[in-house]
Amino acid sequence: MNGDMNRVREVVRIVTAHRQREGAGFMVRRPLPSNGFDAADPFLLLDEMGPVDYGPGEATGAPDHPHRGFETVTYMIEGEFEHEDSAGHRGTLKPGDVQWMTAGAGIVHSEMPTARIRDAGGRVHGFQVWVNLAARDKLMRPRYQELAAAAIPSATSEDGLARVKVIAGAALGVTAAIATRTPIVFQDWELKPGADVTTRLSAEQHGYVYVYEGAASLGDEATLSSGGQLVILGAGCAVRLRCRMEATASARLLLLAGVPLHEPVARYGPFVMNTEEELVQAVHDFRAGKFGEITRSATIG
Repeated sequence: MNGDMNRVREVVRIVTAHRQREGAGFMVRRPLPSNGFDAADPFLLLDEMGPVDYGPGEATGAPDHPHRGFETVTYMIEGEFEHEDSAGHRGTLKPGDVQWMTAGAGIVHSEMPTARIRDAGGRVHGFQVWVNLAARDKLMRPRYQELAAAAIPSATSEDGLARVKVIAGAALGVTAAIATRTPIVFQDWELKPGADVTTRLSAEQHGYVYVYEGAASLGDEATLSSGGQLVILGAGCAVRLRCRMEATASARLLLLAGVPLHEPVARYGPFVMNTEEELVQAVHDFRAGKFGEITRSATIG
């Protein structure tokens, strides 16, 4: 039993992200879904926005659009984004901030670079992850959580070579501050050259690593993965993350994990349900105005 408890997950597959245009025309690097890899239950989508340097008047985002049946997690690395929705939530995400929106029964959402970046230009880099909801939660009341960078727990390894921001789950003795409807792990790791750190991960969870800067060595076998690659991890209870001593730069990566829902997925754009009939109903409800609309009575950003 002890051997199972300490079993380190090895790499079983590596998927390279493709570039795709989204929203009003912004480019994303997307490893999930991609050709030959469209399911990572309970994760539906992983988009890396940028990094991109916009000139004045160039920045674009995702104007008013609907969601039903899942959660969106937006995590900013650089730049600023305005968020508004039809439930009356609004705010500005700055570097290191997280917005966690549970769309549930239905919401209309807008995500745009702030007026300052749209007018003057600037650098934007961030992530959006879609997390599926169980059938029992798909029509729950929409919920919105926003955490400033300072409120997100972080920790550093004893040797100071590895640092983690714990958006969901737990690592290096700290636990996330956010409440997840579908329990997942979402962590941002920085590994300096020479870093070698192992973190626990429940055996029931499927695990993934997305390297977005530099290169990381994963597992006891030290399988190398570089920027823009999503790594599917095998079975085990621990994840070993390393950055080679000879590396000229730190590795940056997201660690994602979750217990699969094992439920049918019916998907049509921003609607994710369990049956085709539920998708038809979602479209009907949206067109009938049941998701509401964004009321813009104030300026943010």
